[in-house]
Amino acid sequence: MMEVREHGLYIAGKSVPAASKETAEVLDPATNRPMARVAEGTRDDVNAAVEAARVAYESPEWRELDPSKRGRLLWLLGQQVRDHFDDLSRLESQNVGKPLREAKGDIAYVYKLFEYYAGLADKIQGDTIPVPGSRFDYTLRDPLGVTAHIAPWNYPLLLASRGVAPALAAGNAVVLKPATLTPLTALKLGELAGAAGFPSGIVNVVTGPGRDVGGALAAHPDVDSVTFTGSTDTGKQLLHAVADRVVPTTLELGGKNPQIVLPDARLDRAVKGALWGAFQNAGQMCWAGSKLLVHESIAPSFLAKLKEQTERLRLGPPLKDDVQIGPLVSRDHAANVIRAIEDGIEKGSKLLAGGGRIDSADLKDGNFVRPTLFEDPPAGARVAREEVFGPVVAAWHFDDLDDAIARANDTPYGLAAGVWTQDVAKAHAIARRLQAGMVSINEFPVTFPQTPFLGWKQSGLGQEQGVDAVLFYTHVKNVLVNLE
Repeated sequence: MMEVREHGLYIAGKSVPAASKETAEVLDPATNRPMARVAEGTRDDVNAAVEAARVAYESPEWRELDPSKRGRLLWLLGQQVRDHFDDLSRLESQNVGKPLREAKGDIAYVYKLFEYYAGLADKIQGDTIPVPGSRFDYTLRDPLGVTAHIAPWNYPLLLASRGVAPALAAGNAVVLKPATLTPLTALKLGELAGAAGFPSGIVNVVTGPGRDVGGALAAHPDVDSVTFTGSTDTGKQLLHAVADRVVPTTLELGGKNPQIVLPDARLDRAVKGALWGAFQNAGQMCWAGSKLLVHESIAPSFLAKLKEQTERLRLGPPLKDDVQIGPLVSRDHAANVIRAIEDGIEKGSKLLAGGGRIDSADLKDGNFVRPTLFEDPPAGARVAREEVFGPVVAAWHFDDLDDAIARANDTPYGLAAGVWTQDVAKAHAIARRLQAGMVSINEFPVTFPQTPFLGWKQSGLGQEQGVDAVLFYTHVKNVLVNLE
């Protein structure tokens, strides 16, 4: 039986219980048995964490630290992640339910994030601006102060670190609120920050329900920015919470992401891209390629290959060596995905593969859903228009490229899109017409710490990753000097 460990909040460099002394169980999604008990924070704990962050931010130890030494701390935190790579990977795998090989890729990305932003810490600079007369004008970039980070459950440590790393590089103090379902690696990150040498209070982690902890963070008068990754509906609610205070806000929200496959695409490569673009992390990805548009001349062979490979995917406990797809993160989420699949069937979609829960004796207690492939679902079906956030992909044929692009853009979202073709000129032309923040050609999905991660339309506000992510966590100050 798995050991059920107790975890406190991480505030001011120490693990502490919640002010209420309440705890909540964290369940293993493969079995729905408890794997940990975590402190259940409240508004009081948010207040304590923000106060600790403010004190640490204002201290000379942090405010006067040479930026290159701040970068060194980020680098050392990346090394701490490297040193604990196996433990973090296993913990992430078990907590989310994703296969261990995927979790290892996530944790590798985490230390690359800290290494990348370590190199930028002493390169945050202003400009000199020509102005009329005997004057000298220049800009400075100062840290915002205390930054709040509300992370999702699908990539818990990766998506938390994606905001925390640039915020620290810019000289801020942070309060991280991980998802209630998957808080374990975020709590470990707080401990690793202390081990790397960050001053107490610069990195704080408060666990607890989103409506209490996340809401209190977003509305806190001493929080200087909010970074949120999650559903579009929750993102809209958060905007209301920050509107009265008018603080900088980054939102990375949902997506219904198209992949367009042209007749000259390398078929096997495109099938593999469609498969993992849809089913990686059991489809629990904001940028999952769940909307597949295939030219009618290759659609029969393409979908036959995709159906065959979908049916061959191996489901099971995430730490098992040969598993390719694990369970969904919770019972409730699995039930919602099943309802979307049933809606697709009821509304007349052609079911090519999957279509329900796993009923084998060894997996029946977990949140396992068969990878599901639909062909030509009607516009009214949930799988055709909604972000299902599970192992479900819907495919349509097209014969006119303009029609395919119009269909790809016919969504309130605009996060990611994929194009499969060997015609480079056509690929670039299509990329310009797609209404998405990120377009991948002959590979999907893919990103790097140095490349922007952003959405158009209702997929978000602002930008994660790259140099501009650091700039978000700074104020610009213009200084004009009259030299006469």
